[in-house]
Amino acid sequence: MSKLVIVESPAKAKNIKKYLGKGYDVIASMGHVRDLPSAKLSVDVNNDFEPKYAIIKGKEKLVKELKQKASESEKVYLAADPDREGEAISWHLAGVLDLDLDDDNRVTFNEITKSGVTAGMAAPRKVDMDLVNAQQARRILDRLVGYKLSPFVSQKIRRGLSAGRVQSVAVRLIVDREEEIRKFVAEEYWTMDAKFISQARKVFKASLVSDENGKVKITSKEQSDKYLNRLDGASYIVQDVKKGTKQKSPVPPFITSTLQQEASKRLNFQAQRTMRVAQELYEGIEVEGIGATGLITYMRTDSLRISEEARAQAESYIIENYGQKYLPEKRRYYKSRNNAQDGHEAIRPTSVNLTPERVKSSLTPDQFKIYSLIWQRFVASLMSNCVLNTVKVDIRAQKENDDGYCIFNATGHSVKFDGFTVLYEVKEDSQEKENILPDLKADENVKLKELVGNQHFTQPPARYTEASLIKTLEENGVGRPSTYATIMTTITKREYVKRQAKSLVPTELGEALTKLLEDKFPNIVNVKYTASMEEHLDEVDKGEEDYKQMLRDFYEDFDATLKKAKDDMQGVKIELEEDKTDIPCDKCGRMMIIKTGRFGKFLACPGYPECKNTKPLVIKTTAKCPLCGGEVIERKSKKGYTFFGCSNWPQCNFMTWDKPTSEICPKCGKSLFKGAKGATSCLSPDCDYKKTSSKKKKNDEE
Repeated sequence: MSKLVIVESPAKAKNIKKYLGKGYDVIASMGHVRDLPSAKLSVDVNNDFEPKYAIIKGKEKLVKELKQKASESEKVYLAADPDREGEAISWHLAGVLDLDLDDDNRVTFNEITKSGVTAGMAAPRKVDMDLVNAQQARRILDRLVGYKLSPFVSQKIRRGLSAGRVQSVAVRLIVDREEEIRKFVAEEYWTMDAKFISQARKVFKASLVSDENGKVKITSKEQSDKYLNRLDGASYIVQDVKKGTKQKSPVPPFITSTLQQEASKRLNFQAQRTMRVAQELYEGIEVEGIGATGLITYMRTDSLRISEEARAQAESYIIENYGQKYLPEKRRYYKSRNNAQDGHEAIRPTSVNLTPERVKSSLTPDQFKIYSLIWQRFVASLMSNCVLNTVKVDIRAQKENDDGYCIFNATGHSVKFDGFTVLYEVKEDSQEKENILPDLKADENVKLKELVGNQHFTQPPARYTEASLIKTLEENGVGRPSTYATIMTTITKREYVKRQAKSLVPTELGEALTKLLEDKFPNIVNVKYTASMEEHLDEVDKGEEDYKQMLRDFYEDFDATLKKAKDDMQGVKIELEEDKTDIPCDKCGRMMIIKTGRFGKFLACPGYPECKNTKPLVIKTTAKCPLCGGEVIERKSKKGYTFFGCSNWPQCNFMTWDKPTSEICPKCGKSLFKGAKGATSCLSPDCDYKKTSSKKKKNDEE
């Protein structure tokens, strides 16, 4: 009889099977096999929050196969991912397969490599019920909030809405930031910027910083002009030159949140895309000349710990490829956050010798980008500091026989030793170019080439990007690394937030939902309250708090608040401007409103129930059908995907996934459409015009 190892994905199963060899059968559970059924609450609040789990619909055949294989096996090992969710999957599998929870049948792999799998199989343990209970508590909490609160907000605002324990806080942060921007009043300020010529005929820049009365603050053109008049005819002399050095330390290796943030900044990857690619790199890639192997350690982690074996391998690589001076005299150890789960290492390559260039031919473009980022960040984190030469120069401006004076300041820096930056620079630092000042001496006279007053205005706080929102959630202890990608997807999919370039902007719907929750459920959108719930979950995780008691404490207050909100808002409906249209009802003449039903949005008469008229919502575009000249409208497929078709359907069968543009074909005069890869083309069957995007053209030229 063989031993059965159950993992989550087929890719992982295939690679682990290769390492275990004969005597082992490895099969995938395809994630959870049992969960709370979505058709009802599935939590008995009157019976101490007892969850009512059931086999997930569509997995009955898989469960039957798992049971059959388990009954034929000498031993069953539960090898789901090494986190709370993986622990819960293992517990559910143990229940479904009738395995003994006192048996050492749980194994975890920090990396899918020969050594990682061997180490995991050598250390089986019992299913950790503290981790399971922490996951159950989170799942039940989210179900209680979602199933109790979502119908209420749907009834008061719009059908089909959802409110979540963490997603609602994320939306509130975005809404609050938008409110700050609206209330922001710009303040005017001016700078006095000069260009000087040194005695060696080198031009450099400096700015006015102070005068005989101290620091200068210029708030109007009148003040700026006074300084220009005052400095007319002044002489300029170097008063002081301070030279020194400054050291920049490398940033730590990635954890889940910082990987998502950096991939967003550098690669413009959304969190979900980053995590999908990282999962592929963890589960294993068929590398040319090596075979299937996991390229990175487990990617859901908030620990900065690095194994000594990996550290030693990286240090040897640094010495061999960059030289001894690129390795610091004292080893670097990074401290994790106080609430970090230390069960895993930081995200790192499984072997530093598998460089990005070495494996590039075996990776997809996305995999190569993410792997390069992880590999470079890890190696750089163990390298020497970057050393900068710095110089600060004060220039005194003064007229003859005048006690008053002004001080201009110039600063510069140059790289003395590149250190870790030879491999990896933080994005903000990489944009900061060297500023090399000429070799100036104290008491040296310099000549003024240009002096101008420049007007500026203070800027409002920036809107959140996905990267900055994840950073804020993490800093405030809201959510956990494994949840951020889902949060970002949910709040945009639900149309509470829309993307404008990289910025996250609240919709009217998102603002209305947030205001309702702030008024009636202040704890649900309170950052500190939500963070405290995460702390309680961490206590459950450690076995220091009973999860049932935590649920009791939460639900008592939540249920009372919900009942009061229902009483307070009986008969109240919140109307959104975005739901109103200028389309008259065919039957009564009222302006129709947009409603959301089971199959998406439609037009309905606001006079319901007196007038029950409804009709499809047609979203027009500026384009004309290339076949018949009719209007091109936006449509939805049965699975909810957007496509575009002719308004004269079914008489005209034109449809496309390409987005209509306002551009006209220079060859035939018909509308142009933009494809997913950036090319704009004419879709008329009689025309072959195609315009390649400037970005693609540039890449092709390179």
